[in-house]
Amino acid sequence: MSIIYKSKDEIEKIRVSSQLVAETLQRLADAIRPGMTTLELDRMAEAYVAEHGAVPAFKGYRGFPASVCVSINEEVVHGIPSASRRLEEGDIVSLDFGVLKDGYYGDAAVTVPVGKVSEEARRLLRITRDSLYRGIEQVKADAHLGDVSHVIQDHAEGAGYFVVRAFVGHGIGSSLHEAPQVPNFGAPGQGPRLRPGMVLAIEPMVNVGTQDVRVLDDEWTVVTADRSLSAHFEHTVAITDNGTEILTLLDGGVTPAGDEGL
Repeated sequence: MSIIYKSKDEIEKIRVSSQLVAETLQRLADAIRPGMTTLELDRMAEAYVAEHGAVPAFKGYRGFPASVCVSINEEVVHGIPSASRRLEEGDIVSLDFGVLKDGYYGDAAVTVPVGKVSEEARRLLRITRDSLYRGIEQVKADAHLGDVSHVIQDHAEGAGYFVVRAFVGHGIGSSLHEAPQVPNFGAPGQGPRLRPGMVLAIEPMVNVGTQDVRVLDDEWTVVTADRSLSAHFEHTVAITDNGTEILTLLDGGVTPAGDEGL
């Protein structure tokens, strides 16, 4: 599969979808409280994007039954919202969400604390988020994709954590998943050269105890093999003639949902 380079008009459409993703994630993060169900979060997201003429990107994708991937504590990705699953004080909850609007996708993820969490959990969130931003700093024309992957891995593993290798980031545009794959591990100077027109969803998933993961019997929910905590942050990023832009940052450069106090 070859890399699809986007025009300025296409990047603008991806930006619109990405901003809607960012707004939705901010609303969900603001609403999170102990006692609420993960299904409530899913319904909030679906209703909000419908008001804005868009559809959830994940619902029905390869059979996924919900709009938001809601993954708690040891769940890495692809957690299925449920009316019986309630958030508890001290949980960390990853919200992975995408939308399709006017033929183009946006995709982002954030992990947020539920009430007061342990210092270990807060540190994991901070290191994972910082790994994402350090990776994004390497996204520039003429760099290599491996430069991005290496910096993410180096920061996370340098802090004593483990990057998930079984799931990776991806290109994004008129399809939710496009070339190239964006691993969170690798060597500098390797991989495709980055060029203007590339749009990437970069998404480190970082675990406390092991890089190994397992898929539960629902055939979707991915958990750490040792059931240690996991965190997930993601942005959709575009390389333009004027530099690199984080399309899923809220307008005005507001920090992503859930960053406060980490």
